[in-house]
Amino acid sequence: MTDTPTAPSSPSSEALLRTLQERVDVLEAEAAVRRVQARYMFLCDTPCPEPGVRDDQHRIDLIMELYTDDAVWEGVGEYYDDQFGRAVGADAIRRHFQGFWGEKQDPALLLNAHYLTSEHIEVDGDTARGLWIHMQPWLFSDGRSLLRSSRLNNTFRRTDDGTWKITRTRTENVFVAPLPHEFAEAYPAASVLLAE
Repeated sequence: MTDTPTAPSSPSSEALLRTLQERVDVLEAEAAVRRVQARYMFLCDTPCPEPGVRDDQHRIDLIMELYTDDAVWEGVGEYYDDQFGRAVGADAIRRHFQGFWGEKQDPALLLNAHYLTSEHIEVDGDTARGLWIHMQPWLFSDGRSLLRSSRLNNTFRRTDDGTWKITRTRTENVFVAPLPHEFAEAYPAASVLLAE
């Protein structure tokens, strides 16, 4: 007598639903991390495109809402170690941003736009890591211009209320390149993109 082969058992409806829910959770977490990182870059652009931002202190307040209280902001590598250093905790990170925007700059920064690319996000439960390369042109009031590129290795955590926040911003220089004097012939003094 020969044994009749049995068909492989199919997963139960409950197991299938659980698997699908886990996959949806990961996709939603990736989307949330992507939005947090994009919002951070958006708020760092000059001119700031966020409607209703009264001044740079208000901009910093909005950026700080994206960070956990125990977060770290650091520049690493041979070029960024000395330029940015390491700020640990919300107060130190706020001081870092105040050092950038808190004082009248001469020459003034007229344009700074962040372009994110080469995204890779890994989610592990309530934590995640995102890798990006970003580029940003800079234009100053004296006509000096440059292009920066850096790699980002940032971490995120889902907080008790379900919001994803940044726990670490870690940036490493790829290159800094001078651009031709006054390379941009047309740029806005203020952004009205999202104004109603």
